[in-house]
Amino acid sequence: MPRKSKEEISTIYQGIQDHICAALEKGDGQGKFMEDKWQREAGGGGRTRIFQNGKIIDKGGVAFSAVHGPTPDKILQKLGLEKADFYATGVSIVLHPKSPMVPIIHMNIRYFEMDNGVHWFGGGIDLTPHYIDPDDAKYFHSAVKNVCDAYDPLAYEKYKKWADDYFFIKHRNETRGIGGIFYDHLKAQSDEEFDKILNFSLSIGRLFPEVYNYFMAKNSQLPFGDQEKSWQNLRRGRYVEFNLVWDAGTKFGLDTNGRTESILMSMPPQANWEYMHQPEIGSRESFTLENLKKGIDWLNFVP
Repeated sequence: MPRKSKEEISTIYQGIQDHICAALEKGDGQGKFMEDKWQREAGGGGRTRIFQNGKIIDKGGVAFSAVHGPTPDKILQKLGLEKADFYATGVSIVLHPKSPMVPIIHMNIRYFEMDNGVHWFGGGIDLTPHYIDPDDAKYFHSAVKNVCDAYDPLAYEKYKKWADDYFFIKHRNETRGIGGIFYDHLKAQSDEEFDKILNFSLSIGRLFPEVYNYFMAKNSQLPFGDQEKSWQNLRRGRYVEFNLVWDAGTKFGLDTNGRTESILMSMPPQANWEYMHQPEIGSRESFTLENLKKGIDWLNFVP
């Protein structure tokens, strides 16, 4: 069977968007997605769905896009590509919860193809808890590893390291969260390998609502006060810093004249910055900062 076309992949990704949105609405129990369909002047468009009036989710977005047109010179030069038109499609998600005890989560699966035959898959899923809970970290990484193992027994370690390196706030010398997996430029040498990589990306998409509904059900009723909310807004500030300074997806979207509102849906509804903030020694906040590091084995972590 020949590999699926870029249009077929777009249709499949729209189905993943539908599946995730329905599952998140059920998990939150109150909020609903508002859909905003848009067209890109240079070619293509998408469906940005923003979560509103949630019981657990403060702000969230599940965006699908399929855009095409001449590849900007900036992208060609950066990636060392020959001039050709491009087609990029994918699903991108960020959820910011109301409770500081529920983690921020991000996922992205995408496919890129050029008229000259160059193509690749990219994506990943990562978790950014406001407070690191070793049990939650183990659950998340175990679930992600299971998906990776079904694709390639060597994938988890490789893509985990890639996530640690990618989701790193260099100017703070700290990771954005507890990582997960990240991969890019996965190219297929055969139709069979193409389908294998595509199915891997779809498995990540299906995993997303499973793990986040788990965290919503488990953590949303945990008590918190003003101190925890204040810390949440500081951690949200770090999230903003990474996305605006280092995130390649944000830069790609803006460099290809993407839709700014959809690109920046990852921003939290509120974030704070405090000059030279230092958490109290021995506090949960301090424990979190101490473990925002690369290379931690969350499957076997001992506090």
